[in-house]
Amino acid sequence: MVKALLAVSSYHGPFYPNGDHTGVFASEAIEPFLELAQKGFEITIASETGEYEYDPHSLTEEALSGKVKEVYENKDSAFNTALKNIKKASDVVDEKFHLFFASAGHATLYDYPKAKNLQKILINTYLNGGVVAAVCHGPAIFNNLENPETKQPFIKGKKITGFTDKGEEELGLTDVIKKEHLLTIEDIAKKEGATYVAPKGPWDSFSVVDGKIVTGVNPQSAFATVRDAIVALESVNN
Repeated sequence: MVKALLAVSSYHGPFYPNGDHTGVFASEAIEPFLELAQKGFEITIASETGEYEYDPHSLTEEALSGKVKEVYENKDSAFNTALKNIKKASDVVDEKFHLFFASAGHATLYDYPKAKNLQKILINTYLNGGVVAAVCHGPAIFNNLENPETKQPFIKGKKITGFTDKGEEELGLTDVIKKEHLLTIEDIAKKEGATYVAPKGPWDSFSVVDGKIVTGVNPQSAFATVRDAIVALESVNN
């Protein structure tokens, strides 16, 4: 059985200028889940603490539509069933996964860089020949992450993408990010020695594959990112 770990943020504190909390961006977890399930993966959903809450901005009509909305609203959907059984990362840290997918939401800027057990699962997946993928703010998981074999930052010398600084600006969140002493994905790429690859526009569907590391820019890129990750895994195994 091919196994995937779908990581979600456990952070759900206030973030937006109007006082709204941030949390898991729904479509960035649901879309990868649907694609992985369709391809026959056994999927475990985990956060660092075993908790999660949705970002309300991800539940608007604009953000949630079609099949994704149906799945979200059906309390018995396979996704919601898996989410009810969300694991604490430390409880599955010794399991072997073939694909690690970091879903996102601005919440990940807070907890992913310190999520030691999620990061350990990511590293183990990669070193065991698996593929690591992250979408939007999910590449925050690469912040403060070392490859134990090289003793270098995990993404040093790699090409990655992720939510753009321009996108943060357009959402009016640049000042909040600075005030909260958070790093944007572009900041993280620079700090960790990776090459940040920008899309043409911040809302285009865009993903980047560098060997066994696959990253995507925004919610619109969730399907492309997971599909590229599955292809990358197939090419590793052939």
